[in-house]
Amino acid sequence: MEPQPAQLAALVAVVEHGTFDAAARHLHVTPSAVSQRIRALESAAGRVLVQRTTPCRPTEAGQTLLQLARQTRLLYDEARDALGESPEVPLELSVAVSADSLATWFRPVMSAVATWPGTTLRLHVEDQAHTAALLRRGDVLAAITSEPTPVQGCVVERLGVLRYRPVAAPVLAERWRLGRGYDWAQMPVVVFNEKDALQRDLLAGRGGMPPVVHRVPTSADFREAVVRGLGWGMLPDPQALPDLAAGRVVGLLSRGHVDVALFWQRWRLESPLLVRLTDAVRDASLDGLRR
Repeated sequence: MEPQPAQLAALVAVVEHGTFDAAARHLHVTPSAVSQRIRALESAAGRVLVQRTTPCRPTEAGQTLLQLARQTRLLYDEARDALGESPEVPLELSVAVSADSLATWFRPVMSAVATWPGTTLRLHVEDQAHTAALLRRGDVLAAITSEPTPVQGCVVERLGVLRYRPVAAPVLAERWRLGRGYDWAQMPVVVFNEKDALQRDLLAGRGGMPPVVHRVPTSADFREAVVRGLGWGMLPDPQALPDLAAGRVVGLLSRGHVDVALFWQRWRLESPLLVRLTDAVRDASLDGLRR
């Protein structure tokens, strides 16, 4: 099959905007034209590509073509820019990143992109153990991930290590002290969300999760909850070390840190914008991550 650019653009618009009508408004065509392009693409592929739900969702085959569609859009937009033509919309960089990375070492990347005219940064916040799934679905063109195996069609490079430490507010730690250690089975804990395995893994050999488990799903507020004594939690070094030095928290284990290796995965495209983004991520990781 040889999908046409207009058909691929219709597929992206339907998935990103949720309905055929919204896609038509975005593309400045009629809903009938969008429907015809999708049907033609499905006919060429020999299978259904879009689930007609609310919102519309790509099928497994649709996800494969969705990745192709977004890659094609990026290359076309870069070609127009290189020829001095103004693209219809800004060049878009869709990146998956964890909340902890976004709140700490990744921030210089935003400063770099801010200096690139006509470029839009679209961040998808997801746990680093799950960001690779967004690459597989074609939702993003690059991801910060803990997955070292490259997703099909992507290249991968190791960035460094983000170290996490179990810490607690001094008053909480003292309340749950048990001999030389702590009553892990009862001491309240803070987790980021249901996918957050850092605390659970640390407790696996210490009696499991306690009865009181608080859920705080933003990085800054997670740290604030730990500092205020809501429960203990695993903080990344860029947050934990200043708080330890200031006495706002205490370490709970002398050798209890967890090192999470982070990798940069991106589409295998000869794209100047992707190369530029990769350089910015690499530079930020050199300053913000352990080797």
